[in-house]
Amino acid sequence: MSGANGMAEESKRAVVTGASSGIGAASVRALVRDGWNVVALARREEKLRALVEEVGPAASYVVCDVTDEGSTQAAVDRILANGPVKALVNCAGAAFGKDPVATANLDDWRNMYELNVIGTLRITQKLLPALKRAPGGGTVLVISSTAGIEPYEGGAGYCASKFAERVMARVLRLEQIGEPVRVIDIAPGMVQTDEFSLKRFGGDAERAAAVYAGVPNPLKAEDIAECVTWALAQPDTVDIDQIVVRPRAEGSYTKVFRER
Repeated sequence: MSGANGMAEESKRAVVTGASSGIGAASVRALVRDGWNVVALARREEKLRALVEEVGPAASYVVCDVTDEGSTQAAVDRILANGPVKALVNCAGAAFGKDPVATANLDDWRNMYELNVIGTLRITQKLLPALKRAPGGGTVLVISSTAGIEPYEGGAGYCASKFAERVMARVLRLEQIGEPVRVIDIAPGMVQTDEFSLKRFGGDAERAAAVYAGVPNPLKAEDIAECVTWALAQPDTVDIDQIVVRPRAEGSYTKVFRER
């Protein structure tokens, strides 16, 4: 576990998981631009170090694997030793495989649940007391997916994990009514990033590229990061329960316009 860049401003400090790439990295950049001090969490130290060097002294990092109890506890201890936290942005997540239920790989399902559901739960539980002590109250923000709203063939494992993540966020919102904490769910549709589909298809670049083939202007990670900063910028007493965001070309997973 490593870190950088010293103490953060107490009044506006956020923790972002999955910060080494994609929506997580874009959220770190956007939050820093919006005046936040950000602690970036992910497993890949070299990518975290490069991100922090890019965005400057308002960012720091801690190497953390949210699927590992010891790693997550050590990261949380280090974060809280440096001051309060006002927001947790849960970006860590992934899809593995796109096989039908009848032949799906059990390890793929298990890994998606460990990362998308249990990992989000683990770090949320550990930071929730600190978030509720933040001046004006804190925020738990979850990046889920439209896969957690509408299932599709070949996506049962990922969809199930994202349904679970969305339900967890909704139930937490209900359970924390009256407490000084907001719970926000942002559910992106088709977002083209460097790693998501490539990881899903085990590094098969041709299959990954086919996901976005012909789709004019799929969402970028930066589009979701803008949603994150906007939701967090609302007054502490305003909870943006859910944002569903898709590219204009996508009506649903099964209704996507593709140019010929």
